[in-house]
Amino acid sequence: MAPPDPTRLPLTGSADAGPAVPSLVRSLPVLKKRADFLAAARGRKQVRAGFILQARERGDGAPVVRIGYTCSKKVGNAVARNRAKRRLREAARAVLREQGRAGWDYVLIGRQDVTASLPFTQLTADLSSAVTAIHKPRA
Repeated sequence: MAPPDPTRLPLTGSADAGPAVPSLVRSLPVLKKRADFLAAARGRKQVRAGFILQARERGDGAPVVRIGYTCSKKVGNAVARNRAKRRLREAARAVLREQGRAGWDYVLIGRQDVTASLPFTQLTADLSSAVTAIHKPRA
């Protein structure tokens, strides 16, 4: 099966956000290496009802925001874990495009029985407050 043609994909964006771009182009780069997840775990951390957010500044000079998602077997079976990760992915797309900082890695960890059932507006509001708290200067 051939990959989808980007010129025929539905466009995303709004009139005030500039020209619409195919949705495949607008996705955030995803962490895949275990070492990147472990490095984020040594960084800053914020706990919310629906997830745990870990973040660290990479210091490599690359002007991109990278994101990783994980859910342990405590969250549930494969269906429940995938649903939780899908919800985290959508919340990250909504929030990190605006509030994420270039040169930072973020890891979202799903929580048992909550990530999949929390209202999406609450999930995005919690993520927004967690990102703000992560970047707040330390006293």
